[in-house]
Amino acid sequence: MAEIGFYHLTRTDIAAALPPLLGRTLQAGERALVLCPDQAQVAALDEALWRCATPDWLPHGTQATPHPEWQPIFLAAENVNPAGAAFLFRIGGAQAESGAYKRVFDLFDGNDADAVAAARVRWREAKQAGHALTYWKQTEAGWERAQ
Repeated sequence: MAEIGFYHLTRTDIAAALPPLLGRTLQAGERALVLCPDQAQVAALDEALWRCATPDWLPHGTQATPHPEWQPIFLAAENVNPAGAAFLFRIGGAQAESGAYKRVFDLFDGNDADAVAAARVRWREAKQAGHALTYWKQTEAGWERAQ
């Protein structure tokens, strides 16, 4: 079973919230698959990761990248994992089998009622499947784990 963390974005958008989480993933020596709902989101995050200041280097690739299997962070709109990532980042409700990953980060927009409702459904499904769940909410100081 995977450890699934639900990340309730209330202060920033995905493009600002994702880089620090990916930076910590790389520091832990892990690889990440960032699964997006569509190619437009892949393109937007690809651009954002190249431009982010903190951390200042997030090596990543997409399906258009030569040798995507060499990239420690891979952005995709379909569940492909050429680098064998153990960490999955689900963006905007993108779906993938969680059990294939050690950790899953489910990031959702807390300012969108439909996104919150969909995250609640994913939470219930993950709980019923027996995954270990945590809930994180953005605060002024950063991520705060709710009990």
